[in-house]
Amino acid sequence: MAAPTLLADTDTTDTDATDGPGRRSGWRNWPQQAWWPWATRGVAAAFFAVVAWLIFQQARTVDWPAVLQALRDLPATALAVAGALALLSHFTYGTFDWVGRYCSGHQLTRPTTLGIAMTSYPFTLNLGSLIGGVGVRYRLYARRGVDPGTIGQVVGTSIVTNWVGYLLLAGVLAWLWQPPAVAGWAVELWQWRLGGTVLGVLPLAYVGMCALRSGRALSLRGHEFPLPHWLVALWQVGVSAANWMLMGAALWTVLQGQVSYPAALATVLLGAVAGLVLRVPAGLGVLEAVGVALLATKALGQEEVLAALLAYRALYYFGPLVLAAVALGVAELRWRQQANPDAESTAEQKI
Repeated sequence: MAAPTLLADTDTTDTDATDGPGRRSGWRNWPQQAWWPWATRGVAAAFFAVVAWLIFQQARTVDWPAVLQALRDLPATALAVAGALALLSHFTYGTFDWVGRYCSGHQLTRPTTLGIAMTSYPFTLNLGSLIGGVGVRYRLYARRGVDPGTIGQVVGTSIVTNWVGYLLLAGVLAWLWQPPAVAGWAVELWQWRLGGTVLGVLPLAYVGMCALRSGRALSLRGHEFPLPHWLVALWQVGVSAANWMLMGAALWTVLQGQVSYPAALATVLLGAVAGLVLRVPAGLGVLEAVGVALLATKALGQEEVLAALLAYRALYYFGPLVLAAVALGVAELRWRQQANPDAESTAEQKI
């Protein structure tokens, strides 16, 4: 009778050592704890409060009449070129869904796929990824008979494409530009370059992994993640980097070359991440705060920088959103007419 008791005691001890909250599991159990959601929300709220306070303090020091005058003084040529670069960037982003088309194998034509991506992208920029990247894109694809699983693969591929180019540029930028000290806080050059190098290696590792897997899906904890051919992965990195560079070029053009191009590109890259972390629609105020902190100098006042950033926002965010809303509205009207042809003919007879 003693042997089973000893065996039971031994099993209990092993279980505690493996799964007990204070043993081998340790910090790995934190996400399952009841306090974890509150802790993460608290950190996010604190970060949001700090940035909001910085934006408020910065806004108090701005000479808004001078900003308005600086906006009026922006040359039409610079605005036209920046607008063309913004349009080219939106087109480039639209080609991200061509990668998803290739990987998922859906049968929509390339022009249709491009139109869906270019329509949903402004909604993503201004209203968040849940509405634009998922909501609008899902509706547009579903209306054309694409199943939810395929839509999810297209969206996921587009997200990966967007960030692999970002990471590569972040790595290169760390060796071309160093951020100025902000509020007395500065990053050592070696720290900045080390962090950038780590980020820049990630997309290269992604391409290498695609080459090693030779098109076979990657399995992690029972989930499979499809991987493209390494040439497709290389194209993802290249087209994504080109898109981010076009965004930086649009801002640099509005700034009329008064700052270096790497500084303008860094503003776009850092502003995108700050807006993503804070989850502010269109990054309102966040991009402007980052831009003023990084670009304002004695030669280029914060009013001129802020005016350029507002013009960039109008050209890259708001203008395309109006066009996308019109395109989505026209598409909805056409679908309703096709879905109710009898009602339309009845209305014509009454007239």
